[in-house]
Amino acid sequence: MSGVLEVKSSTLKEVVKMQDFNLIPRVSITHTPTLLERLPRLSNELGCNLFVKRDDCTGLAGGGNKARKLEYLIADAQQQGADILLTVGGFQSNHARQTAAAAAKFGFDCELVLEDVTGTPKTDYYNNGNMLLDSLFGAKIHRLSLGEDCNDYAEALINTLKSEGRKPYFIPMGGSNVIGSLGYVRCANEILQQIVSENIQIDQIVLATGSAGTQAGLLAGLIAAKVDIPVLGITVSRATEDQQQLVYALLREILTQLGINSNEAEGRVVTNGSYYGQGYGITTPSMIAAVKRCAQLEGLLLDPVYTGKAMAGFMDLCAKGVIEQNSHQLFLHTGGSQGLFAYRVNVFNLLIIICLAN
Repeated sequence: MSGVLEVKSSTLKEVVKMQDFNLIPRVSITHTPTLLERLPRLSNELGCNLFVKRDDCTGLAGGGNKARKLEYLIADAQQQGADILLTVGGFQSNHARQTAAAAAKFGFDCELVLEDVTGTPKTDYYNNGNMLLDSLFGAKIHRLSLGEDCNDYAEALINTLKSEGRKPYFIPMGGSNVIGSLGYVRCANEILQQIVSENIQIDQIVLATGSAGTQAGLLAGLIAAKVDIPVLGITVSRATEDQQQLVYALLREILTQLGINSNEAEGRVVTNGSYYGQGYGITTPSMIAAVKRCAQLEGLLLDPVYTGKAMAGFMDLCAKGVIEQNSHQLFLHTGGSQGLFAYRVNVFNLLIIICLAN
């Protein structure tokens, strides 16, 4: 399927009943269904049955979870007659990379408002990894200094573009609004179909949670299917309670748009803010160790900002017995390994320290 589905309504102004979900405008970007693989060597080490949902292999610009969100966001931008995509994030934003690629694929101009992040490595951070790819895809990059607010800058930029006769379409950080989150409502259904067709038992889904759209969308999809598999979001940028509130608020919005009682969100949002370290994008020894273990045991590349920290948390929870032995766990791999190249110095130095310690 390619192009936008033919529907009468181009936006989500009215409540969408779940039976009409497939009528919501969507373009075809992702290589789906992504594989659901067992990780046998890592399972043996951790004492659980660990599977991974390979959303690092969605195809767009090297893959990642934002591709699912962009299928709905691009369709909405087309319906609104936009000619330029504009989004915000950190310098090494995976979302910015995939937005720039989607803009190129569908003929939009693209402007990225990217802010520096305190505490991140600087040797490769400004020009390698995702930043290199952003430029390759032809995006215009607005580089903000420490302390500048990307949303304030973006608002002014939108006004300027409109005054020039352009039609900008603003995508929030991470693509995490109701429209973008529909990508993970769809993914929840995909996972449930795989569980049934492959006869797999899943006791819990674990993922990195940041801008909230992936976790909220996934939960909405499970709620819509009346499935109570728990979803644990390991936070990458904020405390447990703050992240829980962020996901909860977005989940209620999504459910309302889907015509589902928003009170179904009660008790479904679980987050853990113990593993993001000093802040977003700042490396931790446990993250580096998790990246190393997954690479050397399974040939699986994680990233330093999201999946590395989520896996570090997951491994620690297994070691502490919080995650039960022999349970069946599904780790949602949201991608981002392109960012490893921006963290070359930090990753390499920490790997040396870890190897010497062992």
